[in-house]
Amino acid sequence: LARRVRDAELSQAAERDGLKSMRSWLGGHCRLSAAAAARVVGNGRVLAHLPALAEAHDAGLVSAEQVAVAATALTPERLQAAAEQGVELGEVDAVLTGLAVEQPHTDFVHAVRHYLSRLDPDGPEPDPTEGRRLSLAKHADGTLSGRFELDAVGGEKLQAALESFVQADRPAGHERSRAQRLGDALVQLCDTSLAAGRLPTLRTVKAHLAVVIDLDDLAGTATGPEAARMGFGAVISAARARWLACDSTVSRVVFGPDGAPLDLGREQRLADRHLRRAVELRDGGCVFAGCHAPTWWAEVHHLVHWLDGGETNLQNSALLCERHHTKVHHGFRVERQPDGRWRTWRPDGTEITTLAPLAPAA
Repeated sequence: LARRVRDAELSQAAERDGLKSMRSWLGGHCRLSAAAAARVVGNGRVLAHLPALAEAHDAGLVSAEQVAVAATALTPERLQAAAEQGVELGEVDAVLTGLAVEQPHTDFVHAVRHYLSRLDPDGPEPDPTEGRRLSLAKHADGTLSGRFELDAVGGEKLQAALESFVQADRPAGHERSRAQRLGDALVQLCDTSLAAGRLPTLRTVKAHLAVVIDLDDLAGTATGPEAARMGFGAVISAARARWLACDSTVSRVVFGPDGAPLDLGREQRLADRHLRRAVELRDGGCVFAGCHAPTWWAEVHHLVHWLDGGETNLQNSALLCERHHTKVHHGFRVERQPDGRWRTWRPDGTEITTLAPLAPAA
């Protein structure tokens, strides 16, 4: 798989289906997670540049995990740095292969790190933004966990902001741990920023918390587990949604018999916030085949261009991420079927298809 993905990467096969990279193609067409896709792409590069390690891997002497560790040293930027310094990859290949086969995994990891440190032992003062990372993982129940890395100054800013909330809320007799109080402070920091209304505008709409819930559940009294869907995909109970609604603006969207929001009848070129909300509710994200870009990355596209007589309404709208919005203005085409499914065609008229959904068990 890694070798085939490498061949596809070199031939820019993902571009044929309107996607930017094999990492995004694997996620949209093969249902791989972002981490798994990155690993396959990175392993393919290792197998191409380190033949000895590749041979040991094929023989079962080196694990895919070890190959993935080696891949960190073979990014395009680091390969270029090695070439500029006259590094002989054959020697690196031999040393790493020997360590991978004969030594514990931790020793192999240390060897790769040592190679990277020697590759740039005395470089320029690093750009602090290059060392900042934030990874978020949403779980099935809607909870969020993550990992972040910040430079010294960025970390100081975060600590100063969080500590202000921690120290401002110290009720007598509290039993919450330091970690719990920092979690509360992070949520309060977000609450304060959102309420101030000074965050950057996102797709013509101010940053806000969005919840979609049926009217009956909103007006009812039952707890109603998994009755409401939030803007970033989390599912919450009706009781939690009613709690949020106490301090929110409630907008009513009426759905037609086919399950799509009714046309809001706005006669203007650009979709206003009401039409955009309806398109988001119907499409759920970018509708281009193989793309899973969320609503907040997407733009409202006229299926029939406004200059060609196309109307600004729900029927003539499609949600497309910025990349694929550009693609459909340069030959690609998307079309919504009567059953609500979206189909995508390349400029040459052939259709882009993805894996069909698994058939339900009999």
